[in-house]
Amino acid sequence: MTRLNDLKKHLKRGQVYRRTDLAQWSKSVDRHIEYLVKEGTLQKLSQGLYYFPKETAFGTVPPHEEDLVRSFLKDDRFLLTSLNAYNSLQVGTTQLYNTRTVYNRKRHGEFKLGNKRFEFRIKPHFPRKATEEFLLVDLVNNLETLAEDRQEVFKNIASKIKMMDARKLERSLKEYGSAKAKKLLTPLLEKSGSGSYVS
Repeated sequence: MTRLNDLKKHLKRGQVYRRTDLAQWSKSVDRHIEYLVKEGTLQKLSQGLYYFPKETAFGTVPPHEEDLVRSFLKDDRFLLTSLNAYNSLQVGTTQLYNTRTVYNRKRHGEFKLGNKRFEFRIKPHFPRKATEEFLLVDLVNNLETLAEDRQEVFKNIASKIKMMDARKLERSLKEYGSAKAKKLLTPLLEKSGSGSYVS
């Protein structure tokens, strides 16, 4: 019990822990984790991933999504976004999706962490932050997956481009655009007066 209490002393509320993080403070880590989960001190989020809940006057606070993803990947090089982010572009996307998208360099596939679903996609390049230009390029990259009328959305994209910084958009298209996105957006960029060709 003393060793279990030693482990507890290292835990900080609101933190997400991997089994390997906890193993440094316990020689019987699996037995201790099982006990801590059973008594409610730790919550199991997925295989090998645990959360020490933060309590407020309104109840338990769920872990921050960024902390969840960072612990799951064992890496802080990722971009956490969602198809819902396209709605901010005001090009006719209005659907709400439950799954979060994680662009990263390590994991691919859909995973449930806690009570949230994350779709991990391996990409060689992605920005630290989702800018308006990146979101527009990303929308065209994922146009086929959207529930909306794709032709109508693309028509609105053509109008949206005229109001955006063509050089920034061109740079985003070059860095993050799929071959199809480049094929669709390059003529619209040329019409907007950017003048360069994205290859």
